[in-house]
Amino acid sequence: MPATTTDTIIARDGTEIAFERLGSGPAVILVSSALADRKDAAKLANLLAHHFTVINYDRRGRGASGDATDYAVEREIEDLAALMDHTGGSASLFGSSSGAVLALRAAAAGLNVERLALYEPPFAVSGDGFAPPKDFGRHIDALLAQEKRGEAVKYFMTQAQGMPAFMVTMMRLMPGVWSGLTKLAHTLPYDIAVMGGTQQGRPLEAAEWAGATAPALVLTGGKSPAGFHDAARALAEALPSATHRALPGLDHGAVMMAPKKLAPTLTEFLRP
Repeated sequence: MPATTTDTIIARDGTEIAFERLGSGPAVILVSSALADRKDAAKLANLLAHHFTVINYDRRGRGASGDATDYAVEREIEDLAALMDHTGGSASLFGSSSGAVLALRAAAAGLNVERLALYEPPFAVSGDGFAPPKDFGRHIDALLAQEKRGEAVKYFMTQAQGMPAFMVTMMRLMPGVWSGLTKLAHTLPYDIAVMGGTQQGRPLEAAEWAGATAPALVLTGGKSPAGFHDAARALAEALPSATHRALPGLDHGAVMMAPKKLAPTLTEFLRP
């Protein structure tokens, strides 16, 4: 297993960001999804570390990282900029779900991204019911304001991820899993902010992503709902240099549940 070191960097606003550094070679930073910290990508990080220097970090407000009083997507982009400075000023990015959108926003903002790998960014690009409810963000905020963290997690999973209610109920019966999710519930508004207006059933605005000029690979799982594939194709068309590829047998949870099936495709693409 590749050697791992744990360290921190200080972001531009003074927030401490914790990360693990594994392996050697070209730098790849892993950007986690909603309700996830660096533990979710630990197995994938170990697999990629045979070929790359992997930075697996806790986004702000998660795991061992700090947080600030006020949130802004720009601060998360600055976190990635600080991590890239740590790796020598540039890196490739891999993000999944809303983490893919954060990676994409960082590239579009002008960070020195070598290559951009994105797994199932959850854009809603047509009015086919794939989008969450229009009051989704406000409802999450209201639940969190009432300290109903479990209800916020359940609402997110059923309304944004399309998870059947009975599966959420089963997860509640796994104390270790459920407590980990509810511990991260306060960061749900962060991912909603990252998504911005991209989940309203409208076509993507190509101009919004024009700055993301690095070679990009947009991946979807063959078992995932059609909405993810529609979004991936739309994004690949909108980006200056991107392709879409569907991976048979995978679904939205591939980073945590099937890293061995995901790693070869990422390795092939991310190699210079």
